[in-house]
Amino acid sequence: MTLVEVHQGMSPLILAFPHTGTWVPDNIRQDLNEEGLKLRDTDWHVHELYADLLPGATTVRATFHRYVIDANRDPSGQSLYPGQNTTGLVPLTDFDNQPIWKDGEAPTDQDIAERLASFHRPYHEALEKEIRRVRDLHGVAILYDCHSIRSVCPFLFEGRLPDFNIGTDGGRTCDAAIEGAVLDICRQARGFTSVLNGRFRGGWTTRHYGRPEKGVHAIQMELAQITHLAGETLPFDYDPERSRGLREVLRQILQRLQELAPALAKGAG
Repeated sequence: MTLVEVHQGMSPLILAFPHTGTWVPDNIRQDLNEEGLKLRDTDWHVHELYADLLPGATTVRATFHRYVIDANRDPSGQSLYPGQNTTGLVPLTDFDNQPIWKDGEAPTDQDIAERLASFHRPYHEALEKEIRRVRDLHGVAILYDCHSIRSVCPFLFEGRLPDFNIGTDGGRTCDAAIEGAVLDICRQARGFTSVLNGRFRGGWTTRHYGRPEKGVHAIQMELAQITHLAGETLPFDYDPERSRGLREVLRQILQRLQELAPALAKGAG
């Protein structure tokens, strides 16, 4: 099994997919309980949603599931959102706070250390390699981190989540032109709602790699799954018709970011 799928392009944009994988090795799968085996917290079909929207964009995708280890969490285990409900580096519960491991089979510290080395690190080594390559090509790299989550998830947030959840850690991870362009397109998208740095302000990937002063800009897009799935319960089928309008908005976003890259590279120089 290929742990990380990489498709190299010549665009200044890199699309990262840390949570669309559904592979769980047998020795780990056997320890999941009935709830855990449902893999409900997958970013279902997000890599399909973005497919071919920007020809030439590089993509980096983890094929392993976040229950193995979460590729978008700080390897130290430090919480991204202190004081708020969330799941950890190797989750013990799902997004509804239900245990996902059989009694007595939760991962040990040794298990976590091994998974960091075998899964988390290879994903980020691949991502770092592409960031360096793209920045060397263009003088700038724009990392666009692709995510989704159920629109209603009481354990994590109140009410219904906006459709577009843009995260830049309060503007620290990218140039203001990137943040402004994405927000403007989302706000003008008819029939959709949006928020900047709301409940989701950018995960570890965005915060770790986003270094505008070094020519690396990072932004996270967390989509409410109701925008592109037939339903937010199993089997979480992709809905091409419902996704049509969303894909057009996402296409506009990626194209606009690509247009901004030359000016950002000139500024970095």
